Amino acid sequence: MAKSLVIVESPSKAKTIHKYLGRDFAVEATLGHIKNLPTNELGVDVENGFEPRYVIIRGKHKIIKELQARARKVQAVYIATDPDREGEAIAHHIATEIAKASDGRPIHRVLFTEITRSGVKEAMANPRGIDERLVQAQQARRVMDRLVGYKVSPFLWRTMYKGLSAGRVQSVALRFICEREKEIADFVVREYWSVTGEFRKPGDGEFHAKLVKIDGEEPDLPDQAAAEQIVEALKRERYRILDVQKKDLTRAPAPPFITSSLQQEASNRLRFSAKRTMFIAQQLYEGIEIGDEGSVGLITYMRTDSTRVSTEALAAVRAHIEKTYGSDALPSAPRSFKIRATAQDAHEAIRPTSMELTPQKVRPFLSPEQYALYELIWKRFVASQMESARLEQTTVIVGGGPYQFRGVGTTYTYRGYLQVYDDFDAEAGNGEKEEEEAVIPEGLAEGDAVEPVSIDPHQHFTKPPPRYTESSLVRELEAKGIGRPSTYALIVSTIQERGYVEQKDRRLFATQLGLDVNTLLQRYFSSLFNTEFTARMEEELDTIASGGSTYLAVMKDFYEPFMRLIESVAPDEARLTEETDILCEKCGRPMVIRWGRNGKFIACTGYPKCKHTKPLPDESEEKKLHEPCPECGNALILKQSRFGKFIGCTNYPACTFTRPLTLGIRCPVCDEGEIIERRSKSRRTFYGCTRYPECNFVSWDRPIAKACPKCGNDYLIHKFTQKKGEFLRCPTCKEEFTLDLEPYDLIQEAA
Repeated sequence: MAKSLVIVESPSKAKTIHKYLGRDFAVEATLGHIKNLPTNELGVDVENGFEPRYVIIRGKHKIIKELQARARKVQAVYIATDPDREGEAIAHHIATEIAKASDGRPIHRVLFTEITRSGVKEAMANPRGIDERLVQAQQARRVMDRLVGYKVSPFLWRTMYKGLSAGRVQSVALRFICEREKEIADFVVREYWSVTGEFRKPGDGEFHAKLVKIDGEEPDLPDQAAAEQIVEALKRERYRILDVQKKDLTRAPAPPFITSSLQQEASNRLRFSAKRTMFIAQQLYEGIEIGDEGSVGLITYMRTDSTRVSTEALAAVRAHIEKTYGSDALPSAPRSFKIRATAQDAHEAIRPTSMELTPQKVRPFLSPEQYALYELIWKRFVASQMESARLEQTTVIVGGGPYQFRGVGTTYTYRGYLQVYDDFDAEAGNGEKEEEEAVIPEGLAEGDAVEPVSIDPHQHFTKPPPRYTESSLVRELEAKGIGRPSTYALIVSTIQERGYVEQKDRRLFATQLGLDVNTLLQRYFSSLFNTEFTARMEEELDTIASGGSTYLAVMKDFYEPFMRLIESVAPDEARLTEETDILCEKCGRPMVIRWGRNGKFIACTGYPKCKHTKPLPDESEEKKLHEPCPECGNALILKQSRFGKFIGCTNYPACTFTRPLTLGIRCPVCDEGEIIERRSKSRRTFYGCTRYPECNFVSWDRPIAKACPKCGNDYLIHKFTQKKGEFLRCPTCKEEFTLDLEPYDLIQEAA
């Protein structure tokens, strides 16, 4: 019989740990949280120190009884939930329930920052008690979120419809996206032109350069006429080399991953959502079956904001680098990286648990997604401890009369860490480069005469700021101090699941619902849902964890101004209704534009005595179809629900006729149904057959009703990548085209 009981959250984690601990330990899983605040009431006693009333989650009573029974039969209990604040809170709840039946048996807390043999043994050798400060910090976050939700959400219900919610942190993320939408809408596009020249020194190679000076000033070419006038003048000049400069540069590697940077890179390189990234990383952390070795944790704990690495791990990775890439790739001393001032620094950076478990070695045991993420983590960690890349930059200045051109060329003299990991940020540059990289011939020298091969004008337009992606939104949240490593994925997924934001081609768009919710929140609660206040509250939570403040002090600091704000908002003023000049056909009262679950509509101000409603006139005319309803003869219109677009009758609710909106493409699987746009449970758009479930055709890429110019297939699919942008691909012959069906010059993506 086991002498000790170890309690974790997940069965896979339990399996891995049990393998290392042996027969003297029983390892059981709680399947996540066992307690939470009640779902149908506030659950916080504000008058008595903000005491939360936790209740056992439905379905967890049986698990708790089984754990209590197990605890009676052992000498000690070890709680090994995740090593963060949320894990500490779960451990506290487990300890409370176990203590009721353990007859005074010792209850220990252990932290597994990596689930390996050495990591588990070390943690078990150094148990501690429950850290009440971490528990209180997590409790403060949970109670704050509950208070905001319960006090603010009713304003949304009265204004729009019941079921909407306002999250303390999610609403700030929504504000970022809505403000970006406004910046894009207000942006005024400006045309401008640039001029580039291709020059050649007789007997030497050609190189490109950009016009950078006219009479010592930057050129201002607002239109084609100005550009062509300059080009004509440039063609009449004689040119020579004014200066050639060579400069040695170095490019240092990025630090190993923390939670936010892992989510960003997995989004950019692997197209994983933040939520998906954390789900897969959790699997790698908890343990994967690796052949005869059994279940092995492949990475360290994945919720961290520290770039710190243990001495043992540094020694192992340096030995791997020297063996694999040679001593030239190894710096004289291990690299250390700056840790942000707001970082909790509770855990190491995210890294492989063993340098023996290379991506190639474990690949047969991983799913494609697990392998892709593990390889990303492995390469980033190895590269972080390698030598810098060394470059030589050559700048050549070409002059002719009042004009100066500049060409810049860069070559690597030593690739260093780039042998393992190219850390180019695909989202860093959203505009055009100021200067194109040029290949500069070696033989150029000051005073050499050069002749222009061609001088060409180029049209450009200023671009609005780009919409956020999940990656750039996480980066913004981190930069502004909003949320913490354990919350980023939840923030990003929640605003999408609520229908406030939708993702198209990996860009986050605020829906009309999201825009209106944000307008309401900013009109009445701008001091609550803003960057400064939310970041300050995060810092306050950190002071509880560090012992610098108490739960009660922080909650009072939050609650008193919060309630003054709530009480200052008159419920009758919290309206987003818009007046119209339309009179109700039934009672003659004025009608207003209101929000409902399916969007905006016109309603009588006499509600609830008069319940007459009608669609918006402008939307009805814009979306009206040129065919009558087959059931009642009224007009059909295009409508929108939470599940996607559909066609419905204008005589609703008297007539409930609906049919799906098709894309005009016959299903390629069954050849009977048509393809329609649908929404998944997570509100992600996908495309399926009208004959579902008889036909199981599904596509995440939007089909386009254009025939393939090469093979004649009935439709193409719309694709997007960071390197190529938007393009079309034939699902049959795989040929790629521009949006105008011109042949697309394929770009080979990195493996």
